[in-house]
Amino acid sequence: MIVVSAATGEFGRLVVDQLLNRVPASDVAVAVRDVHKAADLADRGVRVRYGDYDEPDSLRDSFNGADRLLFISAPGSDSGERMRQHHNVVDAARTSSVGHLVYTSGLGADVSNEGGLADHHATERAIRNSGLPYTIVRHPIYSEWFINSGLRRSIEAGELTSSSEARGMNTALRADLAEAAAVVLTGQNQLGESYDFTGRRWTFDELAQVLSDISGRTIIHREVDEDEGIMTMIGPAVRAGIFEHQTDDLEHVLGHSSTSLRAAVTAVLQSGS
Repeated sequence: MIVVSAATGEFGRLVVDQLLNRVPASDVAVAVRDVHKAADLADRGVRVRYGDYDEPDSLRDSFNGADRLLFISAPGSDSGERMRQHHNVVDAARTSSVGHLVYTSGLGADVSNEGGLADHHATERAIRNSGLPYTIVRHPIYSEWFINSGLRRSIEAGELTSSSEARGMNTALRADLAEAAAVVLTGQNQLGESYDFTGRRWTFDELAQVLSDISGRTIIHREVDEDEGIMTMIGPAVRAGIFEHQTDDLEHVLGHSSTSLRAAVTAVLQSGS
């Protein structure tokens, strides 16, 4: 049986969808804090179990019988709380004799324990020390942070702004990462592997060109001096080139190319959201 933790979040739901394309629903269970939010999954034949990262007993119960467990990292900016929750999950997985733990870490967490990567770095170490069979899948920044309905405003304004200094971005869509997680959870010979997932590198100049091509209007990219929006968190790292690092791990696991910038933008602009 495959158990997916935190399965009612945006990423977790996508993983469950991918799993149901590959295995019978009776082989899939979810460990969620609010079982009512997973009612639709139960209707599809998925086993819904109560599992709260803050309640170790509930985690042990929800992980019972798991041949494979997808441990989706906890949200939040409180490092102390997050690490306590992560240790609860790892301890419960070990106590429940989970056959294979798959953890969604952060790209770069194997070499850095600073900033937002510190919790991932410590969690990877805890997993390695637990004695559990494991696979680490390190995620980049989600493309959706940049490729979203807000692009319509850029089209209306005729310009896209950023403080990237023309540096590249290696973001990936949640859908591609969810498909990769499902491949790992249902595949063979994954034990002990660590994957550094990145999408296809893109720049804001290229994004402006794609917007121009799709909209039929001229959209320019204008550099601004101050970080705005998500760039207030990652701007210095972007300008230092940290987000230009690329691997072929994602496409290797998927067995096909990851979603292109044009395809991602087209999908967003055609959606009603």
